[in-house]
Order: sequence, then structure tokens, then C-alpha cells
Amino acid sequence: MFKRIWTLFKARNIEFYRDRSALGWSLLFPFLIIAGFSLIFSENSQKLYKAGTLRSESGAALAESEHLLAHPLIQVIELTDLDDALTKLRHHRLDMVLSADTGRYWVNSDAPKGKILEEILLGGGRTGDGPFSKQVVTGDRIPYVAWLFPGILGMNMMFSALFGVGYVVVRYRKNGVLKRFSVTPVRPWEFLTAQIISRLFVMIATTGIVYGTCTVLYGFSCRGSLAALFTVFLAGGMAMISLGLLLAARGSSEELAGGILNLISWPMMFLSGVWFSLEGTAPWVQALSRVFPLTHLIEGARKVMNDGAGFAEVRLEILVLLAMTLACLVAGSLLFQWKND
Repeated sequence: MFKRIWTLFKARNIEFYRDRSALGWSLLFPFLIIAGFSLIFSENSQKLYKAGTLRSESGAALAESEHLLAHPLIQVIELTDLDDALTKLRHHRLDMVLSADTGRYWVNSDAPKGKILEEILLGGGRTGDGPFSKQVVTGDRIPYVAWLFPGILGMNMMFSALFGVGYVVVRYRKNGVLKRFSVTPVRPWEFLTAQIISRLFVMIATTGIVYGTCTVLYGFSCRGSLAALFTVFLAGGMAMISLGLLLAARGSSEELAGGILNLISWPMMFLSGVWFSLEGTAPWVQALSRVFPLTHLIEGARKVMNDGAGFAEVRLEILVLLAMTLACLVAGSLLFQWKND
């Protein structure tokens, strides 16, 4: 049994390595994204601001703050809990927190965008007379590209998992490869296990190469536990590979498989917070994002890389990803067919 799995594992890896275009794209694509966004989203070009507001039960607000709340470049997010708002401010999910009824406002001294919002609020930076009282929170500054990096790694893993497993299995079925397997001693679960191990090995290896190279070139660092980060990537990779196998359990049309995979991957990419925080979006959008494994992978990776988290802080993300893996594997095994009837 183990010999058959090992043979399939080696054969799948050799097939991937010989496809130079797929291997090259897996390594080149993340570098192109990181390089592009490091230029586009520099401090001088970032123009999106988020201000959290804390209102009283009466909803009263100082008239002097209305120009800030109505500014076309500022997204206003109403909050109720001060501690939660300040945590988001420290993690750069907000650029300012304003108590609109009392005139108190908080900025992060390490965030330059907060200084701009302060100047807009005070009308040119005046800090003397006026109804506003400044409060400062401190925190390690996280540049946008460093915040983006875990999302790029997760997105690359997603495409590698869905198309490297789901599309390949459909192609095997269409070309008759699976039909030949059906008359061998190989069982479906052995075939699926070999596919998972093979693709997981490739994904972790390529992600490690990209992570190490970008760390050297762009100075990225992991503030938390590397072991916890590896576990998050491992659990996330298994979840997305299992999803790819589930989508390919019965299909035999490469065109249809490609359409379905795109239908799943693109919404997952945009709703999982790869490019921007979902803070301030509609509640149903945030709820929908929790359905995707990529959301939990990116959240866990950002907690470790940007916030210095360990196993305790990301255990929920890991457990959710493992549960998704189990659910997709069980469903995929039950639905799997060597060939279409």
C-alpha cells in the first residue's frame, strides 16, 4: 500500500517538474505581484483612509468633525467598543479613532496616514484652540506591502491547489488515466492521498522559496512563531487541496472544470482580504468570506507574521482549516469516480 502511494507521489512530482511553464509561473507570479504593489502602494501614493467613530447613544456629534466624516477620501466606520477600536488602530486596520460627541481622537504615532487625518480634522494641523483632545497609541508600523505579503502567499497556494489538483484530476479522467487506475489494485483513497501529499509538498516548497527570497529582497520578517506559521500554511494547503479534489470528484470536461475553478477562486481571492481589509464592508460580505479556507489561512498568517502570534492565538484558524479539510475529503471520497458512467 505504502509502495503504491510512494510511486504515485514520485510520478506526480516528476510530471509537475517537467511542466516548466507551470513551475516557473508558480515561482514568478508572487514576485511580480510583490514588486508591483511595492511600487504602486508606496506611502506617497496611498490615498485610502479609514476613520472609526465612537458615538454616544443619542448619536450627537460635534459640528466641527462633520467635515472629516463627510470627506470623499475617508471611509467612516461606526464602532461601539473603544478597546476593539484601539486594537484595530494599532494593527493599522484603522487610521484614526474619533469620539465624535466628546471631541477625543486617537492616532497611531507610527502611522503617517493618521497624521493626515489629524490635519484634516484640525483644519491644517492646528493643535491649540478647538474642541478636540488628542490621544496617542503606539504600535509597530506595518507597511502595506508587509501586510499584503501573507495574502500573496495564500493566493498563490490557492491557485496551485485548485488548478494543480482539481484541473489535473479532471484531465486524468478525460484522458482515460483514471480508467486505467480502476483496474489496478490502487484504491480511490490511496490515489487521493497521493495527490494531496504530492501537491502539498510542492506548495510548501514553493511557498518556502518565495518567503525566503522576499525576506531577503524586501526585508520582510515573521514577528511570531515560525512553527505556528508553518502549521497555518500546512493546514491551509490541505484545506484548499481537499476543496480542489471535491470539485474534481466527478467532472470530465476540462473547460467546465476551468470555469468552476475560476468561479470559486476569484470570489475567494477578493473576499478573503488578499488585497485589502474587509473592515467596514457589509456584514453579509464578512460572513460570506468566512466560508472560504483562504480567509482563515490569511488571517492566521497575518496574525503570526504581522502581530507576532503563536499557536495559542491561531489555534482557531488551524482548527477551522482542519475541519474544512476533513469535510471536503469525506465528501470528495464519497463522490469520487474513476470514470463517468
